[in-house]
Amino acid sequence: MGTSRRISPSISRPFRPVPLTVTAAVGALVLTALAPGSATADPTPHPVTREGSPLGAGRAATTPEAAAERALHDAPSTPQGPGSDRGRGYPRERELDVPPANPADKSIKLGLTPYHGIAPKLNALQRIGDRVSVEIAGRSAGGHQLYLVTVTAPESARETARQTRMREQIENDPARAAKDRAIKSSYKTPVFVNNNIHGNEWEGTDAALKLIERLAKAEDKDSRELLARNRLYFNITTNPDGRIAGTRANANGFDLNRDFITASQPEARAVRRIAVDKQPAVMIDLHGYVNGTLIEPTTPPHGENYEYDLFLKNSYANALGMEAAVNGLGYTEEKDGVKPAVIPFRDQQEGWDDWPPIFTPQYMPFHGAVATHTIEFPLQVNNNAYESQPVAELRRRAAVNVDIAGAAMRATLDWTYRHRTSVIADQIEVFRRGAAGAEQVPVSEETVPGVPGIGPEDVYTTEFPRAYVIPAHGRGQRSAPAAARLVDHLIANDVRVERASHGFRLGGRTYPKGSYVVDMHQPKRGLANVMLADGRDISDKVSTMYDISGWSLGRLWGASVDPVERGDLRGVHGRTVRAASRVGYVAPHGNLRLRLDDPREIAALNSLLEKGVSVRRDRDGSAVVPSSARRAATAAAKKYDVAFDATKAKGGAALHRTRVAAAVTPGELFALREMNFDVVPVSTTVLNSGFDWQKADVLFVSAGLDRSKLNTAARAALDRFLAGGGGLVGRGGTGAALNADAGLLPVKAVTGNGDANGVVRVVNAGGTVTGGAPDHSFVYSPSWFTDLGRGVRVEQRYGTGDPLVSGHWRATEDGSGGPADAAGRASVVSGSAGGADVVLFGTEPLFRDHPKGAFPQVGRALLSMGR
Repeated sequence: MGTSRRISPSISRPFRPVPLTVTAAVGALVLTALAPGSATADPTPHPVTREGSPLGAGRAATTPEAAAERALHDAPSTPQGPGSDRGRGYPRERELDVPPANPADKSIKLGLTPYHGIAPKLNALQRIGDRVSVEIAGRSAGGHQLYLVTVTAPESARETARQTRMREQIENDPARAAKDRAIKSSYKTPVFVNNNIHGNEWEGTDAALKLIERLAKAEDKDSRELLARNRLYFNITTNPDGRIAGTRANANGFDLNRDFITASQPEARAVRRIAVDKQPAVMIDLHGYVNGTLIEPTTPPHGENYEYDLFLKNSYANALGMEAAVNGLGYTEEKDGVKPAVIPFRDQQEGWDDWPPIFTPQYMPFHGAVATHTIEFPLQVNNNAYESQPVAELRRRAAVNVDIAGAAMRATLDWTYRHRTSVIADQIEVFRRGAAGAEQVPVSEETVPGVPGIGPEDVYTTEFPRAYVIPAHGRGQRSAPAAARLVDHLIANDVRVERASHGFRLGGRTYPKGSYVVDMHQPKRGLANVMLADGRDISDKVSTMYDISGWSLGRLWGASVDPVERGDLRGVHGRTVRAASRVGYVAPHGNLRLRLDDPREIAALNSLLEKGVSVRRDRDGSAVVPSSARRAATAAAKKYDVAFDATKAKGGAALHRTRVAAAVTPGELFALREMNFDVVPVSTTVLNSGFDWQKADVLFVSAGLDRSKLNTAARAALDRFLAGGGGLVGRGGTGAALNADAGLLPVKAVTGNGDANGVVRVVNAGGTVTGGAPDHSFVYSPSWFTDLGRGVRVEQRYGTGDPLVSGHWRATEDGSGGPADAAGRASVVSGSAGGADVVLFGTEPLFRDHPKGAFPQVGRALLSMGR
């Protein structure tokens, strides 16, 4: 038992027989024995997928500024978005605008539906009968509409309002909902099917369109019953930008299935809105390509903030049905190249985990979904296969994948229909435990009967604090903008936040009026905790992880967040807020100080510099704005919600608008634009083609630029730029390599374990770069600097002892590269060499646009080099 189920990926796995499974189709239930050996698959873990990989590995981001503008400034929900049709019943037909035909759409080669072909199909499906409705859930970074289709039996406006009241009661009063006979008998179970979140994993979209058409036309009793008892939601393509371009990422270069919790991209925010408004109890997310078809639940480690006993019970049962439905299609490896389906929880040891909340199926449980799955159909049609395989073979593979995706969808609908009472009861129980502050139930064969092979390696629970407090700060203090951002983010994720109307004492501390309190006795406590808690160091639990392992907003977003382990909240008087209080303020007299400790403050400064306002840098790195620019400061304070306080300081060196030539990852490029820097993307190729260095003050390098691969002219031009006073900001191995190759800052860069990532403790020296910085940062493939030469300043060090707070960071096989080697070492260094000002980062302060509190370290470094 336990570890006997999962063994090292490097050795063969013994098959654990499962005596009974389910072949599922809408309206049909067939029990069949599972033959030994039918679930075999290569258990080798998938490699970590970083930004831009696999095809873009090492390339610099080149995404257009317009896409970033759309992503940064899109509304949380469009006028036609989810929740805008309150007061209406179903169907809610809407004639969609049809985009112009695009013969370059990469779907066409595969015989699949191009993006411009989706709207006409949906218009036609709405006309078939009275079951299909379409909403515009939002727009992509590239400006394409996101189509959310609802399929259900017709509802009067009165019935829809009744369904809404029941849904709200399930979340807001779960104890009462558990006893409500109307919910048990007539609440429609919400099922969510998410498709094409990776743009070049196309086939879920076409399977969904086929299933919607089938349900729109079906007259059999089973289909009518299905639609009478369920609401089915289909996100037709989550990533139309990538679908059209044949890329994994959206128009900003973001892997959208890494963006939940951060929600930097409009597509992720649209799915978040669906999660909040529709409250799915079951969801599946369609992907490719793993042969045999991969069907979650996953290997350990499992997210410690889930009600995992309820989740595993339902997810494993639905997985068995999907497995049987997929295998029941009759495809074989010999005839079709299709291996039998795989359930990682049962069939693999590690490497496909559900620890981070950044993936759609790992985010949805926090909104009450009790069965969620990634489905990976088997036959590859993207990347190299797209270019190398004949069109006929690509279309054969795509058709098989569409068939398999459809089988998974139909099996999920059938399973949900047959278990709707227990599924909704378990969703209610998730919310009840949160609202009551109940303890989690550890998984075991007793608590989750029917799931074989549960062992101690599957047990992950946490102790929730009684509350979190985000203290109020005076205008212009370091945490004020960060606290407002964090509170707004919590609220957008449907976490309840109160603002104290009086000062109070809690957990042995005294807090001022205006402080924010997150009472952890609330339905979505798991989501609150996953954002605000430190997280856990799981380095000793498994040898490998699928992606990142630490993400704490409480540590990385720059706000002060205090956990209160126990205490009586009755002494806290306040009200639930829908938005954070505004921070924006401009002192009425004297010169103005703008702290540069938050990305909003950096953005506000850059807006002033762009308008020609004279600004000077003070000794602590903050900006001094003359009193004559008060009107411009007022506009910036309002737009960016930042505070300009009075100061008697006149400041020192003048600050200038910094023009940045950036060879960076998509997340870094996006973060630079978020801070309003004037950015020109560059790369080895761009420089070799002839780049005008008059357009830049600073070169920021972390990806896609290798000085040794520059041609003679490009190398000479780069060297002249650096020798002539151009700045260099480098991050990671690529930045350090360019520094060394150009003979600039005398340091030795040491690379740690390339798989390591997480939240780390740091010690800041203060001053221009790390003044006001948080005492935590983020690392991914961390590095540090030794053998520091003359003139090198240490701006930041890793904490002593074990610097890792949460995440996964082991030493390599030879014992090097672990956190012990990094402890106390320089993580950020600066200096002047060869005519250039240089700052090098061994951390990842802009990673995937996530660690907001660390952004200003890069912003300050760049501003110090403006000319």
